[in-house]
Amino acid sequence: MMKRWVPLLLLLACCHREPPAPTAHSQEVDAWRTERRTRLLSDNGWLTLVGLDWLHEGVNEVTLPTRTPITVRLTLRKGRVTIAPNRLADINATTVLRDDTDPRGPTVVHIGTLSFQIIKRADAKGDRFGVRIKDTESQARKNFKGLDYFPYDPRYRVEARFEPYQPPKHIAITNVLGMTSDEVSPGALVFKIKRRTYRIEPILEQGERDLFIIFKDATSGKETYAAARYLYAHPPDASGKTIVDFNKSYNPPCVFTPYATCPLPPPQNQLPIRVEAGEKKYAGHA
Repeated sequence: MMKRWVPLLLLLACCHREPPAPTAHSQEVDAWRTERRTRLLSDNGWLTLVGLDWLHEGVNEVTLPTRTPITVRLTLRKGRVTIAPNRLADINATTVLRDDTDPRGPTVVHIGTLSFQIIKRADAKGDRFGVRIKDTESQARKNFKGLDYFPYDPRYRVEARFEPYQPPKHIAITNVLGMTSDEVSPGALVFKIKRRTYRIEPILEQGERDLFIIFKDATSGKETYAAARYLYAHPPDASGKTIVDFNKSYNPPCVFTPYATCPLPPPQNQLPIRVEAGEKKYAGHA
């Protein structure tokens, strides 16, 4: 009887595959995922964003989302925002608030578990200024559902050739609120996935050296978030090459909160392939 089982046992032994051993690259992606989660859950992470109020020219009364409403008086005059004295915020005199485009960083005002800062967004109709409000006790932070990823796949870690634009190209980027800004693309990234060649146009964010990639692919709206995913790549080396690792692609903040101003991919960054790598849809989508 035992002899009958021997061939089957040998066959099963031959078919058995050990899971692949971690590589330096897969371990790098694991570390990146851990850091991504830590940033999201931090006191200043996107999970704490609970409000966004746009300012009009002149005096604005902004009500903060607390059990007992708290109102702060902000004045917008010719691109400068000031806050009136406020005992709860420990502000004793009219104070200028830096926005998020200031090289020194925005002024952050704290009131209890809440904080707010001024954001500046370019639009075809002119610059707009908003009040971004965060709460360390937000429900989104308390009820975080975790992040889901495709398994690491080395095929989506690709070497890209950087084709510089001289002069840099200006491209229109529209965000989820319909605002359109003029962004600078220093060049195109050209790469191959499964023997086919593709190109995307990254942009340069203010004060950053890494290339910011906003893209969609054939998984968008299915396994991944419909609007976009984001990704960074290092500047090209002396030979004009860089690595684009789609295993590090991630969801924009508007997945976690309706108060973000997420940029959307331009048509040339909508890839006609399935990029089965990186972050999937968020279970607790806002």
